[in-house]
Amino acid sequence: MSWFALATYRAADETRPALALAPDRVHDLGAIMTALDRSGPVPTVAELMSAWPEHEEDICALAEQARELDGLADVSAHVVEPYRPARIFAAASNFVDHADEMGTVLAAKADSQPFVFMKADSSVIGPGESVVIPATSEQVDWEVELAAVIGVGGRDIPVERALDHVAGYSILNDVSARDLNMRTDFPFAFDWFRGKCFDTFAPFGPWVVPARFVPDPQQVGLRLAVNGEVMQDGKTNEMIFTLAEQIAYLSSILTLRPGDVLATGTPDGVGMGRGVYLARGDVMRAEIDVIGVLENPVR
Repeated sequence: MSWFALATYRAADETRPALALAPDRVHDLGAIMTALDRSGPVPTVAELMSAWPEHEEDICALAEQARELDGLADVSAHVVEPYRPARIFAAASNFVDHADEMGTVLAAKADSQPFVFMKADSSVIGPGESVVIPATSEQVDWEVELAAVIGVGGRDIPVERALDHVAGYSILNDVSARDLNMRTDFPFAFDWFRGKCFDTFAPFGPWVVPARFVPDPQQVGLRLAVNGEVMQDGKTNEMIFTLAEQIAYLSSILTLRPGDVLATGTPDGVGMGRGVYLARGDVMRAEIDVIGVLENPVR
């Protein structure tokens, strides 16, 4: 079937669910249901993610039928984050070249496990919204990452079945205050919370693309440009721990829930590796194959 994605847009003072049939063709889901004489409540993207196996075939059918409709308003200019995930798990130093540029010495994969931290739901913003540089930081940095959305929860998920638990994929920009990741006032050298969890530090979107359109999440290109200059250009096959391995690892610690997001790591090309950081007025453009573009200004 043809590509589509699950989106959310802002209309006046409320947000509404939508279907993206193309990057420049996004339509209100309720309007689609009305035009197709479909009754019942209009599910939000968060509600769809919370029970994706129950909704998937119906949403796929709606998307196909919507392509034949005329006169639907395009709301692509008003798209916001698809939903606000309650839990964002992020993989650190999951690309060898990125670890090298950061001066991180990694153990052999056979002697290691994924290093995971969490970002706050209050850090989430959508496309077009501004990343705000904190007054306390002079080294705010970018990290484009493939975001996997869990659609089927579980505990102790085996690697070979891990991808069956993914509902879809999006883009997450793991914005980081590098100078605040470090502490000298405690015996602990790193402070991932302080460096990663400022408001606006998790641009997410522009939508969620169902997993059926990404048959192999380890064969996806990802790029990030600042003011039109490409800074990152990598591929997910460069990951140390695959998405399936990350899911298995996380589920060995806690029960994954529908709607959880896994930010799977970033390739090299971040600002710290170059000695260049974001400034007010910059524009970041993150792009991932099959998914689309997530653009955010900086202020």
